[in-house]
Parts: sequence; C-alpha cells; structure tokens
Amino acid sequence: MNSESDIMPWDEPEPTVLQEEPVEPNYAPPFNLGERTARFGEDVIEFCKKVPLGPRTNRLIDQLTGCGTSVGGNYCEADDAVSKKEFAHIIGTCRKEARESMFFIRMIAKACPDLRPNARDLWREANELHLIFSKVRRTTLHNLKSST
Repeated sequence: MNSESDIMPWDEPEPTVLQEEPVEPNYAPPFNLGERTARFGEDVIEFCKKVPLGPRTNRLIDQLTGCGTSVGGNYCEADDAVSKKEFAHIIGTCRKEARESMFFIRMIAKACPDLRPNARDLWREANELHLIFSKVRRTTLHNLKSST
C-alpha cells in the first residue's frame, strides 16, 4: 500500500480548507503578499530546474514556468491598478494563474514521481495563493456592488 508520503495533495481523502482565524493585534505575517508571490515564482523556477527535460516534460516545464511566475507579476500589476474594477479584474487573473500552476504541478508530479515531495509543497502554496486571491476578488466585487 502507499505510504503517507506517497499521497499527493489531490489524492487526500479530505480537501484542505483554509479558514480565517482571529488575528492577534500584534500579529505580523512573515512577509507581504507581493513577497510571497515572488517567492512562489522563485520556487517554481527552482522546481522546474529539477524536472528532467524530455518529450513528456518540456511543455509542462514551459507552462508551469509561465503561469507560476505570472502570479507575482500580475499581483504587482494589480497593486498598481487605478480603479477597484481594474484591481478585481487583475486579481482574478492572479487567481487563474495560481490555479493553472496547481494543474501543471500535478501533471509534473505524475510525469516525474520522484519529484512528488517537492511538488506537494509547491502545490499547497499554489492552492493557498488561489484561495487568497479568490477571497480578495470576492471581497472587492462585493465592495464594488455595495458602493453603487
């Protein structure tokens, strides 16, 4: 039977659900979202360097590098948006890129089973970013509707 370390995040019996918890008054996250998305892009690049080149993986590497690094690039663009509507649109793009990253990480894990432990951690971070951007987008769209 499979050991616990062989189970991929998408094979887990219960999906991981992130819930907001009360934040302590003096709590400060280790880094901001811009830094977090930049680190995610860097981690994607390092992960892709470990994937062996070949007909099964070349396209996957290109796709993951593109969407994984676009998360942070689009977040920078959203941060400079001139309107709430533009912000919501670009944050939606960040959300899509994070979800696309999850897909290609999964495909690489299938193509290269020896990279599963690294893929698992990267997939979880992509999932967290997807959930964060989903919440930001929902809140922004709600606030846009409330202000009109």
